[in-house]
Amino acid sequence: MDNSKRIEQIKQRLIEGLDAESVDVIDESHLHAGHAGAKTGMGHFNVTVIADAFAGKSLIERHRQVYAALGDMMQTDIHALGIKAYTPEEL
Repeated sequence: MDNSKRIEQIKQRLIEGLDAESVDVIDESHLHAGHAGAKTGMGHFNVTVIADAFAGKSLIERHRQVYAALGDMMQTDIHALGIKAYTPEEL
């Protein structure tokens, strides 16, 4: 799968899985050319997610929610993921 399709799938899963108000995905795979993870064909991404689902959750709990929403993509499509997770009130 090419990274433009991965980006759309990441957005869709986060919007649906977290009822996210906003999802921004940045593909940083090109910055990791030659890196061991890049050789697998998996991508390096940064996401910023704004969702009420994060209310009252710790940073670790928020990251777990993101990983759960992405499901199998963490094993099949995503080598590295940077996460910024906020509630709308935190912005």
